[in-house]
Amino acid sequence: MILHFYFARRFLRAFFSVFAVFAVMLLLLDLIEQVRRFDADEATFRQIVELSLLNLPQGVYRILPLITILATIALFLNMARTSELVVARASGRSALRSLIAPLAVTFCLGAFAVAALNPIVAATTTQYEAKSARYADGSESVLSLSEDGLWLRQGNAEGQTVIHAKSSNETATQLQSVSFFTFSPDGTPTQRLEASSATLTDGAWQLGGVKKWELADPNPERSAQTHFTYALPTDLTVEQIRDGFAAPISIPIWELSSFIEDLNEAGFSSRAHRIWLQTELALPVLMIAMVLVGAGFTMRHTRLGKTGIMVLAAVLVGFGFYFIRNFAQVLGESGQLPVTLAAWAPPFAGICLALGLLLHLEDG
Repeated sequence: MILHFYFARRFLRAFFSVFAVFAVMLLLLDLIEQVRRFDADEATFRQIVELSLLNLPQGVYRILPLITILATIALFLNMARTSELVVARASGRSALRSLIAPLAVTFCLGAFAVAALNPIVAATTTQYEAKSARYADGSESVLSLSEDGLWLRQGNAEGQTVIHAKSSNETATQLQSVSFFTFSPDGTPTQRLEASSATLTDGAWQLGGVKKWELADPNPERSAQTHFTYALPTDLTVEQIRDGFAAPISIPIWELSSFIEDLNEAGFSSRAHRIWLQTELALPVLMIAMVLVGAGFTMRHTRLGKTGIMVLAAVLVGFGFYFIRNFAQVLGESGQLPVTLAAWAPPFAGICLALGLLLHLEDG
């Protein structure tokens, strides 16, 4: 038991050392990118630093599997140089038994990342996107989803219009049971329209089955008008609406299931969010696979030689698994693979291949 705690402590030290190095590197690189992105009249240096700090959790979170394999390589290379692995093997411990503590720690780290770090990343990502959009062009997201349906916003110097629809197509360009609420620049409601359908065209919403109220009238119902068709000018585009969707990473994992339900009820495709949810749940398994890959190439004494080649092979294989996992995620989002298969197959395949390599090189 004492040896297990020793291995766990050494792995934690290696993990957080690599984590800190990458966090500093990503912060400096993102700071440079933000300085290049914004002019001095768009954002001050303090605001740029704030943006970099908000974007840092997302960057580090995305590369947790790579941090894991590098920490594993650093741990076992260090222990091989000090002959601690030789002593452990001489005491009767097999390679797999020596990996129990690092694997347990890795699973706990992965579970903590999904349960606690994921909501933090979601919050900081949302803040980053909102602030960067505001600094760039003064705009923010135009679309939101709720249990009541779909909400859109459009506006110009003459005022704002809030749009609510019970349902829509996947691109939110064809709405059903729609309400339009128009406000003046000072926030006073000026007009209300109810339509059975609305279709986004170039520069206008084409409405069908419309009833229009002028809210400036003391009795809006008395002056209400009905139209079979009606054209309402708009500056919204399909690209703006699509960009208004909340990215999966900006939604806490605890709220993702309900958001997927809202997407399905509103008529949108939830495949990207479902694949993201399953991929997040599979993160601890992927991190375990990375530990096994790193251990398979580096749990050997340095006197055997070819240490550099083995380290390079471990890094390449680890990056290869990481690429395959991301590629499978893309295939899942496009519908080429089932969601569950795209999310869970790469981590379990990595574990099986790494175990075969480990048993062959160390215990074979």
